[in-house]
Amino acid sequence: MTSPIRVVFIGHAAELSGAELGIAELVSALSDVDLHVILASDGPLVARLQRSGVSVEVLPLRAVARTVKREALVTRPLRLFAAAAEIGAYGYRLARRLRKLRPDVVHAYTLKSLVYGGLAAKLSATPLVWQVNDRIAIDYLPSPAVRGIRLLARRATAGVIAISETTLEPLGALDVPTSIVHHAIALEPRAVKDQHDALVVGMVGRLAEWKGQHVFLAAFAQAFPDGLERAVVVGSALFGEDDYADALHAQVEGLGISDRVEFRGFRDDIAGELACLDMLVHASVLPEPFGRVVVEGMAAGLPVVAPAAGGPLEIITDGVDGVLYPPGNVAALAVVLQRLASDGALRVRLGEAALRSAERYSPERAAARTLAFYREVLRETAAPRQGAPVSSPSGR
Repeated sequence: MTSPIRVVFIGHAAELSGAELGIAELVSALSDVDLHVILASDGPLVARLQRSGVSVEVLPLRAVARTVKREALVTRPLRLFAAAAEIGAYGYRLARRLRKLRPDVVHAYTLKSLVYGGLAAKLSATPLVWQVNDRIAIDYLPSPAVRGIRLLARRATAGVIAISETTLEPLGALDVPTSIVHHAIALEPRAVKDQHDALVVGMVGRLAEWKGQHVFLAAFAQAFPDGLERAVVVGSALFGEDDYADALHAQVEGLGISDRVEFRGFRDDIAGELACLDMLVHASVLPEPFGRVVVEGMAAGLPVVAPAAGGPLEIITDGVDGVLYPPGNVAALAVVLQRLASDGALRVRLGEAALRSAERYSPERAAARTLAFYREVLRETAAPRQGAPVSSPSGR
């Protein structure tokens, strides 16, 4: 009987954003794996993993490196230099930890963890699998960063997992194994639908300009300039985007719809929030790498309206299990909202088809594909080393 593959997951953030939620679902579903998670900061993800019985530790990375933003790569060279120095030092600390844990595979699931994890994996002679959750393209990152990350993908990894075709394609040709494994999304029992008289249209996700809450609100005001229809915005500004959150409140006042728009802030019970909606809107103005909330809305049996770009274009079949519209086009989104609002039978048909389509994204499927990929990477590199397990005696 072969021993389980030993895997150490590494990531720099512990907030419950899309990538972190996907990892939490994935590691909870992985079987035949002895796994351990090393995070560079403390936060809600730690407790989430511990509740699932996952072995997790925090190896702190200083904020100067952990919180450096994309813009600093070209606008703040001194900040970038300090961040690079800290990341290099952290890579050495992580390598020492990996030498003690002796995993078969290191799984880095964020951009920053690719950088320091690439160094640590090389120093500890451990194959690194990078899970790319972002589009490595110049409309998302400065061009020097794009070139650097693409180089790391070629030189520092033993394999690359992409969460969509949208995230894999910009990397170009790679000499290492690749696989597409969509984010793991637990399909919870459908919440009892909230009964209400007025149509409720909602958007769920962190408040960030590229996520397009301003597009949604403008389209809602255009589609329903008066009447009983209501808009709900669920989410908060997670990464220093409070100015954008303030601008959204000002936008609602300027549009004259403040009495019909509710800002719900961050919510843990997404299923409960979705049960209060009649349809869900996704409005990113840049191509979404995947679109976790799109699948969550589909799993709730909602008609989902999303931009015809990026991950949603791979998830939704237009007119079958959702509706697509040109990204950032307020007028087109308003037309779709009006059409769905006036056709209850269409909303029901789309929602039922969406529920069936959402089954493709279960954690069990993601876990099976991930485990198969680990085995492929190990065949391409070396046989699993013998030694003590990386985590607790429970095997988690």
